[in-house]
Amino acid sequence: MDCTLPAVAEELLKEIKKAFQETSHGRATFSFRLKFIFGPSAVPALDLVDQRSVSRVLAPSGRSAYQVLGSSGKLYTCYSSCHFCTCPAFGFTVLQKSESLLCKHILAVYLSQALGACQELTVSEEQLTSILLAEEEDEG
Repeated sequence: MDCTLPAVAEELLKEIKKAFQETSHGRATFSFRLKFIFGPSAVPALDLVDQRSVSRVLAPSGRSAYQVLGSSGKLYTCYSSCHFCTCPAFGFTVLQKSESLLCKHILAVYLSQALGACQELTVSEEQLTSILLAEEEDEG
């Protein structure tokens, strides 16, 4: 993975991906470890993956971002390269309080990649730019 997660978290995600590729049902085996490493965001993240709420938005240039439809119905933009999410929980529990490694949306992105459950959406460069700038407009 091309992120800066702690080594134990990266290794667990790699093991999940390998197990899923070999057996197509490796997720249940890793549920306990997911909860241990990622805490309370593990189960809601798995729910988001089950609901196929994660989409990779890809532009012709190769630039991409992820969008996750949260349980509240709001769409959040996530960046796996720097494990950042636009949701309020990320800002509060991850950045401000350092209580968690990731929010459930970023974890859902990583899990959907590992489990092959990420939807692909091709958009124009302008559309991707609009998606990336949408959060700034919402705040302003």
